[in-house]
Amino acid sequence: MKKLQYIILGSVLLLSLASCKKFLDVNTDPDNPNNATIAVQNRLPWIEHFYQYTSGVANFRTAAAAGVYYSNSATGNALSTTWIAHTGNTTPYQTWFVEVASNLNDMYNTAQKNGAYHYMAAADVFHALGFMQMLDIYGEMPYTQALAGNPSPSYDDGKTIYYGCMAKLNEAISLFGRTQEASAPSLGTGDLWNGGDVNKWIKLCWGLKARYMLKLSKKTDLYNADSILYCLSRAPQSNAENTVGPGFNNSTVTDYLLGDPVVTNGNFDYAAYGSNQRISQYYYNLLTNMRGSGVVDPRMSKIVPASMANVRLDASGKVISYTWNRSIGVDTYGPSVRLVKGGATSIVTPAYAAANTNVTYAIADATERANFIAAQVASGRTYTTSGNNVTVTYRAGSIFINSTNYLYAGDTVYVNLRSSALATSGIAAQPATDVNWYPSAAAYAAGVVGSTGSFQVRPVSDQEILTYHEMLFIKAEVSLRKGDNATALIAYKGAIQAHMDMMQAKLNQWKGSGYAATNPDMAPMDQADINAYLQSNAVAQGGLTMSDIMLQKWVAMGCSIENWNDMRRFNFSAGNVGGFGVVYPGYDRGPLFAGTSLYIGGSKTDVRYWQRRWALPTTLEQNYNGANALAMNPHAGEPGIWSMPVWWDCATDEEYYGYLK
Repeated sequence: MKKLQYIILGSVLLLSLASCKKFLDVNTDPDNPNNATIAVQNRLPWIEHFYQYTSGVANFRTAAAAGVYYSNSATGNALSTTWIAHTGNTTPYQTWFVEVASNLNDMYNTAQKNGAYHYMAAADVFHALGFMQMLDIYGEMPYTQALAGNPSPSYDDGKTIYYGCMAKLNEAISLFGRTQEASAPSLGTGDLWNGGDVNKWIKLCWGLKARYMLKLSKKTDLYNADSILYCLSRAPQSNAENTVGPGFNNSTVTDYLLGDPVVTNGNFDYAAYGSNQRISQYYYNLLTNMRGSGVVDPRMSKIVPASMANVRLDASGKVISYTWNRSIGVDTYGPSVRLVKGGATSIVTPAYAAANTNVTYAIADATERANFIAAQVASGRTYTTSGNNVTVTYRAGSIFINSTNYLYAGDTVYVNLRSSALATSGIAAQPATDVNWYPSAAAYAAGVVGSTGSFQVRPVSDQEILTYHEMLFIKAEVSLRKGDNATALIAYKGAIQAHMDMMQAKLNQWKGSGYAATNPDMAPMDQADINAYLQSNAVAQGGLTMSDIMLQKWVAMGCSIENWNDMRRFNFSAGNVGGFGVVYPGYDRGPLFAGTSLYIGGSKTDVRYWQRRWALPTTLEQNYNGANALAMNPHAGEPGIWSMPVWWDCATDEEYYGYLK
């Protein structure tokens, strides 16, 4: 690992919030801040922002691994469809160390000198958040020497990292409880997340402790239900106590490292910045048929994107009528007929027909040709035939697939997750309150929407750091493990309600800000639909199972690393963990699976059948610090590392250290 440089500092004065601070020392150049002079209140908001950035890529890619999303990019497909893992894996690692971790010691030390105990505590919180994320993803990691300026730091095992993070949270709770020195800056001056509310920070710490202690559910010697419940009693008790990172669409400034917008939701920067990602069929099915109920979740239309279809334009080229085409999910686990025919990454991004457009398809197979023609008839399109060729006319205003491959022609049913931000839309006239995606400037001029986006991953979405609904889902799981079914049921229902209430509050905020004027998916849900859903068979009214809890949690968490963490704890769809049966039914390797050399288990009940970590970044660690990586784990460079459990994913230390031999 190369010595980490403090890249953030050069942009702090250019990009930071307005400050009344004066540089009184005539020997200090205000235009060139350094580690000794940068104020902690100027450093914290950028740490918060860049943590959201590194968390965003971790959330998206692990959500793909957990089956939330399909991606037609090679990276996403390696995690969700083919399981042929890629060797880079750099972004979460790079953004954490370069943009966040490199600032933590300086913020802590400067705050300590100034008696700014709350900023010291915040540094501890980010230490825990980031290094636990590194443990979750990579397993072994430079930790005790990682931020000490050593260009080749030694590695620590997962147990050391885990307990180090827990110790940081304990110290943070203590420091937040102290009164700052009179000369210290108020936490509210630099805090974008909680507005300086120390009580919310303390509840965040307790909630993170509960989350991290839950990871030990396989370890009978360490898992302690009562300790988790104790932490939950001090964690958020309502949505008002959630910690979220706000997302904005008010700037064209982009990040110096990767060129993405600097003020948007970090999940957007990876899941919905481009056109590659789509909702999986697994996700879609849970939103439309939870527990086999056939009941459509009122959250569905806020999560599953839509595009315009059956568009009619007036004489001036403006939309006068249309219907909404709600996306279906991309099947990667079942028969996957479309992907098997076209290839794992073959789902195509649509284009816009500014004028009537003819596309000719050569279809040699008579049955395929007949089925294709029938689809055109059902869609009301005009067509002509000549031998094996079928020529289809896409009317002006249509969103269509601009390819002569007939297999792709129906891909408009898979609406991508893309949203637009000022820095990324490429359409100068598009206002900040319109975050729809339009396939082209011509489509925008006509008013033809290519995607309404998805609740968690718009540029203006809140990035959920820790929420009340997660705490209630944890309480439901822990209570069910204890045999306290009555408490588990109350917590489970409360968690679903809390998530819907959180969504509804955001949707009402968006409506009040004008977003819903152009995007109906950003308008509030019908309260009657919410009430009906909560009383329906989609929600367990009794006889609660662990699968009931975890599938509803999976829906609520969505674009979050915690879904993948939970699935590892329950061994995905294998069952036989804790006597709870199959917790994630239907999740499995799909027909395009090609990762045999990486996932070496011979059956679903073998832990090494599943994706349990990522390989270390080749360029950053295996090339520059490979000796230390291999000294800790001699298998670090092998393909099979992808199926090796991390420390908390092992039932015993003996099992874990056995993997490292």
